[in-house]
Amino acid sequence: MSTPQPTPPIEFSATRNTPGWLLENNISLLVSTYETGLVFMIGIKPDGSMSYNSRAVARAMGLACAGSQTIWVGTQFQVWRLENSLQPGQNYQGNDAYYVPRVAYTTGDVDIHDLGIMHNGRPAFVNTAYSCLATVDDTYSFRALWKPPFITKMAAEDRCHLNGMAMVDGMPGFVTCVSRSDAAGGWRDFRGNGGLLIHVPSNEIVVSGLSMPHSPRWHNGKLYMHNSGTGEFGYVDLEKGKFEPIAFCPGYLRGLSFINNYAVAGISMGRGQVFDGLKLQENLDTKGAMARCAVEIIDLERGDVLHEIRFTGGVRELFDTNVLPGVRTPGTVGYMSDEFLQRITLEPDAA
Repeated sequence: MSTPQPTPPIEFSATRNTPGWLLENNISLLVSTYETGLVFMIGIKPDGSMSYNSRAVARAMGLACAGSQTIWVGTQFQVWRLENSLQPGQNYQGNDAYYVPRVAYTTGDVDIHDLGIMHNGRPAFVNTAYSCLATVDDTYSFRALWKPPFITKMAAEDRCHLNGMAMVDGMPGFVTCVSRSDAAGGWRDFRGNGGLLIHVPSNEIVVSGLSMPHSPRWHNGKLYMHNSGTGEFGYVDLEKGKFEPIAFCPGYLRGLSFINNYAVAGISMGRGQVFDGLKLQENLDTKGAMARCAVEIIDLERGDVLHEIRFTGGVRELFDTNVLPGVRTPGTVGYMSDEFLQRITLEPDAA
């Protein structure tokens, strides 16, 4: 019987000006990784050095934030809502925001991908297994909101690999999927050029011929997304129905958020033959680059990758990113720790 190999320690490195960029924009970052089941909180310590906090969350996927107060996280079989337990000006263990899990909805393993917050405060999520958009329900595993027009039945078959969702005015506006297949796992045969961007309210296919598209996001009146199979981050010309690249990133793109005129994108190394048949590998070879696991900070005007936070050791894949405005050093309670039992907070005016 073989002896299990120890997991390498997770290590981080950031380009020289990354701490200054975080300070200048007065933010910290959230990053999820489903492979190792962690949510990372990346910020700045009082001495100006980088702060990295992480907590185990089973198959951490989509992230959504309501300002800096509320974080929603999609996991292997639940959707969690975390709340900042600190009042303005408070500090706890060196953190100026400290997030405590308050509510969990149990969905079962529906392969949650992107997640957003609707105008009523409830989460909407991509239910990839059932090829639909859904929200949480107090009685059932989920309540379906929408499915692509070519999906004839909601079944746990991951037919088209619906994966990305852009929220527009508090409701799902656009989605991405890898193909228009209506058969169990059929999307796997069309990874190279079968990808679609669909406008949810009208059911209209806006862009076709994409390669493994992910992470559509609406920012400042413009739709951005990843064409992950080519390694390109860009925007969509909605009038022409065309994806326009902004920047090439050396890895498999997933996860996208924004602050001011910057995009925060995740890239992954991949596993197995994930790059086989995709132009991404050809582009990496042409540029003399190897895929890496990192967060890339991209200037939207110039298309330059200005800063990078790289993960090494036990993390090879990222799924989502998000931004916590006004938070310098975020932290969160450990789900399995004694602190989880004792971290009790009261209303400010409670007797």
